[in-house]
Amino acid sequence: MADNRALVIKVTCGTDGPERCNQAFTVAATAVAAGAQVSLWLTGEASWFALPGRAAEFQLPYATPLDELLSAVLAGGTVTLCSQCAKRRDIDEPDVVDGVRIAGAPVFVEESLADGAQTLVY
Repeated sequence: MADNRALVIKVTCGTDGPERCNQAFTVAATAVAAGAQVSLWLTGEASWFALPGRAAEFQLPYATPLDELLSAVLAGGTVTLCSQCAKRRDIDEPDVVDGVRIAGAPVFVEESLADGAQTLVY
């Protein structure tokens, strides 16, 4: 990737919007593979994928398994669980997959407004 821009992706859906959800994870993993600085935010129903095993349960025909995409993003980018979304679901730091952080709107805004950053919401 020529300019190594940052890509911030917020995914708001889970099994309630499987194609949008998988698209967000696919774009994030592809951007990591292309060398972009990627920050994937799990919000709303996507919050559940911060828990161990939940991404492996997700099924979408002809799509790369969500747990593989999540692993790719964790290996080369940042994955964040929305703090309010976590609270509403009684999810705490010890509950999440290794490498997933919990943070709130101020961090999302800071990442989204950084010079050269592009933000996508699914």
